[in-house]
Amino acid sequence: MHGFRSTRHDRIPTPTASIRMPRLTSHGTQDQRVVAEECPVALVFDGTTMAVLMATPSDLTDLALGFCLTEGLVEDAGEIEEVSVVPGADGIELRTWLRPRAGRLLKDRRRRLVGPTGCGLCGIESLAEANRMKRTVVRRISLTPDQIRISIERLGAAQILNHATRATHAAGFFRPGQDDMILREDVGRHNALDKLAGALASQGVLGHTGAVALTSRISVELVQKAAAIGVGIVVAVSAPTALAIRTAEASGLTLIGIARGSDFEIFSHPAGVCR
Repeated sequence: MHGFRSTRHDRIPTPTASIRMPRLTSHGTQDQRVVAEECPVALVFDGTTMAVLMATPSDLTDLALGFCLTEGLVEDAGEIEEVSVVPGADGIELRTWLRPRAGRLLKDRRRRLVGPTGCGLCGIESLAEANRMKRTVVRRISLTPDQIRISIERLGAAQILNHATRATHAAGFFRPGQDDMILREDVGRHNALDKLAGALASQGVLGHTGAVALTSRISVELVQKAAAIGVGIVVAVSAPTALAIRTAEASGLTLIGIARGSDFEIFSHPAGVCR
């Protein structure tokens, strides 16, 4: 990402992703439990707040970059000049400055979003925007049933924050033939995928080289976000919605759900699974 800069303002410390809180067990014992942190995160573009999310305060630069890409605010990470993480008394601002052309297009668009943890479409301006289809993906890989199983196993094993808190979602990037998985976690499933999209872009990893694995149900927003970064296969432990299936079918994306152990179900473009 030529020219991309990331800065942090630490006059007020950034909250940690988890914290110990007191609890009372069913047996009457008082002790502490590690719980996930969440806080308001404002996404500010060229000085204008476009979204306020309830998010886990980790990998925030990835969140800003991924949101730009999956929401179509920029076509490429190179259109971003700088991202600053600015903690404040009421939450965290992610101040993103765009290059001139992208900034002009953003002003023309004038979207306003307010995205609580459980929702990814609040605040849009029209029904047509809710059903947007950013692009058709060109799927360049396929997965064997064994690779689908491995992707979910790696997704579970790599969730460090969820292992401690049992309260976060994860989005991972599985690449056939490679042992590592790029993974991001958040209390919000949309945020987790946006963070993953930002991580892939910052590391120069192309979406068509792998598959996205998700811990959550597959909603239409997640299909749209995956397609926006060029991913041709999505695998999830839970089921998709009907609109998610129709959207995946229209976009050329292979949608695999209920992936648990060796069992899974294919809902669109079955050619993405090779027997």
